Amino acid sequence: MRHRSLAGAVAAAAFVVSTTTGTAVSGALADTASATSSTTGVGAAASTAGCGKAPGLTSGTHTIQSGGKSRNFVLKVPDNYDNARPYRLIFAFHWWGGTANEVATGGSSGASWAYYGQQELSANSAILVAPQGLNNAWPNTGDEDTRFVDDMITRIDAALCVDTTLRFATGFSYGGGMSYSLACGRANVFRAVAVFAGAQLSGCNGGSQPIAYLGIHGIGDTVLNISQGRSLRDRFVRNNGCAATTPREPTSGSLTHIVTAYTGCRAGYPVVWAAFDGGHTPGPVDGCNCENGARTWTKGEVWKFFSQFQSTPPSAVAEAARR
Repeated sequence: MRHRSLAGAVAAAAFVVSTTTGTAVSGALADTASATSSTTGVGAAASTAGCGKAPGLTSGTHTIQSGGKSRNFVLKVPDNYDNARPYRLIFAFHWWGGTANEVATGGSSGASWAYYGQQELSANSAILVAPQGLNNAWPNTGDEDTRFVDDMITRIDAALCVDTTLRFATGFSYGGGMSYSLACGRANVFRAVAVFAGAQLSGCNGGSQPIAYLGIHGIGDTVLNISQGRSLRDRFVRNNGCAATTPREPTSGSLTHIVTAYTGCRAGYPVVWAAFDGGHTPGPVDGCNCENGARTWTKGEVWKFFSQFQSTPPSAVAEAARR
């Protein structure tokens, strides 16, 4: 697993969630006020144009035109893809200096860390996308990277069967900043985001709507201070109507992590915060001052957060509207 420091970019630009209080889960000190928000889907599920058709895209690297530029992404279509089954769609954004291919292959950590571990844990239940940033970054100048995401969604929806209520975004560092930007500007498109060690690097056009939000950050991060990650989180604590609180975080030298699920959040819009004793990395390992995508707990946190959401049939939405 290789990544570059974001210090230059910053200068240039200026889990298993426990619901039992005090229980240790998978090495985490789970500070868990039990989440009261339900996981009702946002809107009604709709079939994309790719449903019922032979797949129009296959796994591999693809090029599309977006904003007058050629843009690339790496796609992973589930093994034994079924064109009658609407799939989750997960975008995984690389860090500054990283590449889509490193995300898609898992880099030095291998296949178990591909797409930040979501390929392994989704077990063929999700379509996975690793977009390539311009100059290996996500400055999102004039919202061009957001439009790139829009264009990828249009292309994928036309070619494959996607559940329109189950789109997700995640990423580390600059990729975390891009995921946060989508939470701000595309809360009506994405169901949830998971931000590893992020900061406001890719902008926040909008930022007033609720969206399910998971933040993961190291208390010893010297590239993007944890205060920046807390600031991103707090926007959606407010937007989602969660009870204001200060989550516990591990002490320096503990080599562990603490996961907190906010209480009182609007139904279907949970906020979870995972702080760990470590630095600027997406793959910390409890009990070890190291990073390892094969052994890290973070990929499980992300999958548990994403997989809690289920498709909402039109009839359920209509019934909820009548209440």
